[in-house]
Amino acid sequence: MTRGLIAAYRELDALCEGIEALKRRKFSKFTVYTPAPRHEIDHALKAPVSKVRLFTLIGGLCGVTFGYWMAIWTSDYWPLVVGGKAIASWIPYTIIGFEVMVLVGALSTVYGMFILSRIPKITATVGFDPRFTGSDYGIYVEAEPERLQEAEATLRETGAVEVTNER
Repeated sequence: MTRGLIAAYRELDALCEGIEALKRRKFSKFTVYTPAPRHEIDHALKAPVSKVRLFTLIGGLCGVTFGYWMAIWTSDYWPLVVGGKAIASWIPYTIIGFEVMVLVGALSTVYGMFILSRIPKITATVGFDPRFTGSDYGIYVEAEPERLQEAEATLRETGAVEVTNER
């Protein structure tokens, strides 16, 4: 059974030091809460690259393919023969393909953001404290009961104002 600790920090530097200390001591399951996004936290966490870009790429490729297909199919189904020119020419359909690519790519990006961030969240977030939306920073650390003392000592060493048990 895992349990957790909530640590509140007032300073950003202390929070980043706490993140790095937890990583050095091999604590891998923790969540950081901040009132505003900060690049210092991103550097300390070394988060992996987001997979949303794959949704954008696949959506854009599907969109441009559908845009060209739709324009060519329409031209072949209702041909407008003008001076012996080709019925389906790719050059004028590039505009349609581009516009559909942007539309489908943008919609798939939004869809990917919702899917990967698990919105809407039905259950309450464990380890969240309303102080973390104002001025304080927080870390929620999950650990085995035997390692809770070590986690608490690590958080206090790095300048946590308050460390409380959760669950």
